[in-house]
Amino acid sequence: MDARILDRLRCPVCGEPLAEAYAGTARALRCPRRHSFDVARQGYVNLLAGRAPHPGDTAEMVAARADFLAAGHYDLISTALAEAAVAEVGPAAGAYPLVVDAGAGTGRHLAAVLAALPDAVGLALDVSKPALRRAARAHPRAAAALADTWQRLPLADGAATLLLNVFAPRNGAEFHRVLGSGGALLVVTPAEDHLAELVGSLGLLRVDPAKEERVAGSLGGHFVRSTETVHRRELALTRPEVATLVGMGPSAWHTDPAGLAERVTALAEPVRVTVAVRLAVWRPAPR
Repeated sequence: MDARILDRLRCPVCGEPLAEAYAGTARALRCPRRHSFDVARQGYVNLLAGRAPHPGDTAEMVAARADFLAAGHYDLISTALAEAAVAEVGPAAGAYPLVVDAGAGTGRHLAAVLAALPDAVGLALDVSKPALRRAARAHPRAAAALADTWQRLPLADGAATLLLNVFAPRNGAEFHRVLGSGGALLVVTPAEDHLAELVGSLGLLRVDPAKEERVAGSLGGHFVRSTETVHRRELALTRPEVATLVGMGPSAWHTDPAGLAERVTALAEPVRVTVAVRLAVWRPAPR
């Protein structure tokens, strides 16, 4: 693991610094109190303190997301994050700013941000092992760790310069702890009309009308919203691409596969779908 990332990691059990340890060909990270955390052969390290309360996205969901993102359909999100990151990370960020993606999935958005910040290093956090297998290879200046964002994050206080949170849970208190005082939290959430054309025809989950209030509630007291922009794009998808889009998101947990396939088959191609997201920049409240 890149020493610039390792220096900022902390043991999730006792909070002590971590160092690399080897037993033959097996790799691990270990703290001075000898708490040890295995590095998987796929490159990510398991920094969970105990068992995860849920396994995260399945291998099928992750594969669908990887295919859909690779086709460039959500590049507007990566581009918006990269542009915001460049605007937020200035000379005061230090020699090697750390970008942490909490709920990173495959790491594609983190990779785009790192490509725009040549002096930065990155850490992808997720609870899904299939996602982390991809995130560990997403960018040469990125590492990946299994971690539950609802628990204490395996990072030192003020370790991060930039936090990314894309369609993922938000732990306001922990985000505030690990983000440096001059840093920024970039939060991407779906706008009201995100995938609206598919909600009725395919029976997908609707965007919660109180989404923005819930985001503010999870971050209020810890962060102050600085700016917000809305990004929209109309996609022209094939039926298989629509199936992939549904399969990679939360509706995959709530939709009957056979019924979904029948409804997708009935759609006229190309299927016009609106991608609409909000990108909010939040700054940490004074400590």
